[in-house]
Amino acid sequence: MIPIANRIELDENELEFSFIRASGPGGQNVNKVSTAVRLRFDVRHSPSLPDGVRSRLIRLAGRRVTEQGELIVTAQNHRSQERNRQEALEKLVDLIKRAAVPPVPRRPTRPTAGSRKRRLESKIRRGTIKRLRGKGSAED
Repeated sequence: MIPIANRIELDENELEFSFIRASGPGGQNVNKVSTAVRLRFDVRHSPSLPDGVRSRLIRLAGRRVTEQGELIVTAQNHRSQERNRQEALEKLVDLIKRAAVPPVPRRPTRPTAGSRKRRLESKIRRGTIKRLRGKGSAED
């Protein structure tokens, strides 16, 4: 079990790792060795995640979630499979930790008496300026 947050643990059997060739520079090592890691995690059907965390995780992950509800995390910054595997796992844990924090509900606020007064005074001032423009005389 991989501990995530309070009362949230992931079963390692829910994770599927596959190794692919990394892109970018690196010469023969990049061309021959599959060091990049693609981690798949089925968010929609995971028994480890509460419903609120699941929906926030899908929203937070965005395009990384497939239509089937699988979250795909890729890591290819390191030269070894094991380091990339650890990085992919860390990315997943970080995403789930961020999704585990419920959003703070917005409390509607009211404008202060002073701000209402300033707003009305500025409206009166603008109206007065416009009224003083008036119509031009025929002599102009």
